[in-house]
Amino acid sequence: MRYFNSDGVSIAYIDVPPHEGEGEPILLIHGFASTHAVNWVNTLWVKTLTRAGYRVIAFDNRGHGESEKLYDPAAYDSYRMAEDGRRLLDHLGIERADVMGYSMGARITAHMAIATPDRMRSMLLGGLGIHLVEGVGLPLGIADAMEAPSLDDLTDPMQRMFRAFADQNKSDRKALAACIRGSRQVLTKAEVASIRLPTLVSVGTADDVSGSGPELAALIPNATALDIPGRDHNLAVGDKVHKQGVLDFLARRP
Repeated sequence: MRYFNSDGVSIAYIDVPPHEGEGEPILLIHGFASTHAVNWVNTLWVKTLTRAGYRVIAFDNRGHGESEKLYDPAAYDSYRMAEDGRRLLDHLGIERADVMGYSMGARITAHMAIATPDRMRSMLLGGLGIHLVEGVGLPLGIADAMEAPSLDDLTDPMQRMFRAFADQNKSDRKALAACIRGSRQVLTKAEVASIRLPTLVSVGTADDVSGSGPELAALIPNATALDIPGRDHNLAVGDKVHKQGVLDFLARRP
């Protein structure tokens, strides 16, 4: 792991060159309660992209993994988290990159596209559909689940799923609760329609968290929707249809 200072917050990241020299950079932004390793390394995304000739940069979001833990919900505003990605590009001297996020990471990616579109070559949103504009992310009850004494105290299936995931990753649950409470920004339909970047929206057909991918893609002028057959929110991440769809998109975008 490497580290850099993002306006006073220590952010951990990796920078992996392609197998054959320097390649076009792609920045990966993971989802809630995950890490760069769980979301992108363990699912073989880093291997897939570097083998295809891309330079892969991935970081642990603030409050996650090896990055600094913060406990004020205001520190997790989606635009602040997007700034971590932009500052990482600055730190590495990268002028523009393809940016791909999953779930909460996709929400952060979309906010980055609004704030600093000139730093992005394309936008890839995985595990997030129309809920980018019609929802505020995961239910607030997930924060309560992070603060519950134990998994056994929870009965709601979604609360149990995310609490178990956080426990499995040995997460700082107090930081995750602050993240849920602070990163609940939506974009309006007009804001989404203002994004002119080549865009791919990838959502599993059995995903009951993200909202419709095609509905979101229809609002973005240069967007394409990718259905990931039979996959729910968790399993769609590393699915082979998802990977091939992303490689095809990257190969044809300007």
